[in-house]
Amino acid sequence: MNTKSYILDNGAYTAKVGHTDDETPKIIPNYIMKAKSERRRTFIGDQLSECRDKSGLYFMLGFQKGYLLNWDIQKTVWDYIFSKDCCKANFLEMPLIVTEPYFNFSSIQEGMTEMFFEEYEFQALLRTNAGNLSCYHYQHDKPSTKCCLVVETGYSFTHIVPYILQKKFKPGMLRVNVGGKILTNHLKEVISYRQLHVMEETYVMNQCKEDLCFMSTDFDRDHKIAKMKWPKNTIVRDYVLPDYTTVNRGIIRTLDETSVSRTIDKDQQVLRMNNERFTIPEILFHPNDIGIPQMGISEAIILSINLCPEETRPHLYNNIIVTGGNGCFPGFEERLTKEVRALAPDEFDVSVTVPENPITYAWHGGNLLSKDPDFFSLVVTKEEYDEEGFSACHRFDV
Repeated sequence: MNTKSYILDNGAYTAKVGHTDDETPKIIPNYIMKAKSERRRTFIGDQLSECRDKSGLYFMLGFQKGYLLNWDIQKTVWDYIFSKDCCKANFLEMPLIVTEPYFNFSSIQEGMTEMFFEEYEFQALLRTNAGNLSCYHYQHDKPSTKCCLVVETGYSFTHIVPYILQKKFKPGMLRVNVGGKILTNHLKEVISYRQLHVMEETYVMNQCKEDLCFMSTDFDRDHKIAKMKWPKNTIVRDYVLPDYTTVNRGIIRTLDETSVSRTIDKDQQVLRMNNERFTIPEILFHPNDIGIPQMGISEAIILSINLCPEETRPHLYNNIIVTGGNGCFPGFEERLTKEVRALAPDEFDVSVTVPENPITYAWHGGNLLSKDPDFFSLVVTKEEYDEEGFSACHRFDV
């Protein structure tokens, strides 16, 4: 068998793809878009960079509420990903590692397996959760750890998954129905109510969220600062919206810089971001604030650990790893450490790790796994699939 593998971390918002010998994966948007400026063309994945005007983009996603439901859209994106324009693979000689959501439906699993073996003709397949790959990566970096708690906070949901001796402990798995999509949508509503109608500008507001939002480590203190006038208010910033002629991505400015630039260019559209910068990510810790009757991430972590065997708890508190796009908010690690420390029993040490790039952490775990001597005992080959059908893949579901 070929030792080179193809790794596809198929997230609801972005797909992370690459070969075993790639240092970093390509991050491809996992959706199709239509733009008002070019009505006849659809943009697949990272073709969006060719779009001249990204205002009022219309998104079509294969995933709805965290699960793959629209196969036509997903297949269009996969066709593009596997093409020579993006990340070409020689399927006949190459195993594929692909991620799927937790608690995935068997009908979706069957469709996925059938597509990879019969449509794309991959030589072998390993279908797994991104958390399994993150756990493998963490254990590879820290071989002495027996347990870890993966907090996977992505586009659709936040999952809390305890791993004991590299195996998921299913009774302790929890899902909080808050992810990056809800944060972006809430930011659009808040800005539309307070300043400027941006309900159709999902793409721009998502960039605004990524560029400006941060996780407050002391919410009350930051709220007091946000009520002050500039320059005592160190939080307030102006976000110059892109016009797609001179500016292609929003620009962050202090209020002094804005007053200078306004005299030069009077046509700029500017959003003033004050307490929105930290109240939007706060939803991850307090979903109740916007009417989602669920516990926040920190309470979910405590509950998840308490559902695990008593002897594993000190190890889980000491090995919390955060993956997914929301982990990129500045201050996330400090805030989560502070919250969990306040709720955890005093006798346990609490350690939270947010990797350098939480988005590609699982992909790198898959890359390491593909080089493991036992890797080929985990995969299902095309011969096995042809012989036994989908039932050959039940070993994935452990």
